Amino acid sequence: MVNFEELIKSLILPLVAYPQDVEIKLVKETEDHLEYQVKVHSNDLGRVIGKNGYVAKAIRTILYAGASKEGKRIHLDIDSK
Repeated sequence: MVNFEELIKSLILPLVAYPQDVEIKLVKETEDHLEYQVKVHSNDLGRVIGKNGYVAKAIRTILYAGASKEGKRIHLDIDSK
């Protein structure tokens, strides 16, 4: 079983300058859908999203692969504090 909170943390923490400000919260969970919200420091938002959203898309792709392995769908929302 994939621990999505730890997976998200391991993907996002190396990217940010303010790791103490990273918050990962499970917003909604059903039997086949998970929704996570990640809040980062406003100065780190660009680092996590990346140019043209490429970094965020890569993070989501990894999460989608882990979720599909368990027969679930996952949604990741990235915001600043």
